Amino acid sequence: MDSNRLEEVLMRNVESLSLSSEQERRMLPRGTGRYPSVKTLKEIMGLIKALIFPAFFDSRYTNRHLRAFSIGVNLEKLFSLLSTEIRRALRFDCNIENPDCPECFKNISNSAEELTLKFIERISEIKRLLYTDAEAMYDNDPAAGSYAEVIMSYPVMQAMIHYRTAHVLKELGVPVLPRVISELAHSATGIDIHPGATIGEYFAIDHGTGVVIGETSIIGNHVTIYQGVTLGAKNFTLDDDGRPVDVPRHPILEDNVTVYSNASILGRITIGRNSIIGGNVWLTHSVPADSKILQR
Repeated sequence: MDSNRLEEVLMRNVESLSLSSEQERRMLPRGTGRYPSVKTLKEIMGLIKALIFPAFFDSRYTNRHLRAFSIGVNLEKLFSLLSTEIRRALRFDCNIENPDCPECFKNISNSAEELTLKFIERISEIKRLLYTDAEAMYDNDPAAGSYAEVIMSYPVMQAMIHYRTAHVLKELGVPVLPRVISELAHSATGIDIHPGATIGEYFAIDHGTGVVIGETSIIGNHVTIYQGVTLGAKNFTLDDDGRPVDVPRHPILEDNVTVYSNASILGRITIGRNSIIGGNVWLTHSVPADSKILQR
């Protein structure tokens, strides 16, 4: 290839790609600074897994004293990494005119550290809930050989570790990071749980591929769903500019509900406690407790 042509094509496209379009500028975050790091968020999730399931995901776990030591090391590292990523997220989401000014940067950094501490305070509750999820999955699957097998290999556990982490961060008001964390699990497992959804204890997803749980879904305790289930919105309320309004629009599943594969439950409807929704059912109306809805 002619070297002059190569240089000409490369330089022309460097110049073209260096220009930011109006559309690109409109999509940029409001603040400044470095974007949150997806690579670091993956590392953070590895630390959280090691904190919650140390016997399974921390090679240093051998006895009580080393367990406490490794947990301390992991917590300290988690604080450092997560506070940095929260600070980056806050800088991008802020409305401060000059987020790079020293005083503004200090305030954002202090907020990030305080939010990180609040998250760390809630890890014990995340752990409690995840162990109920592992128990529910083991109890609902005769193919499960042990709790260890569920914790180490079942996609639902990876999805729920990410969801329960992301949900707490979202409740704390951390921008951007909850959705990135939940999408990391989505891409790895095929289970799509919005961090805004509310899910009770002892939650089981068998197989899991293709499950979608929308942002405003509310799921009670001891609920089991199977692959391909959608808890979605039936329609959207639009504002004056034609954009969807964030209002409750996804289903409520009360305690002890079971939803079988490929069922679609749509809209702000309630599935009463102890109900069974059969496979391939399309449901857009509420049903009372103890219902059994099957495809006809």
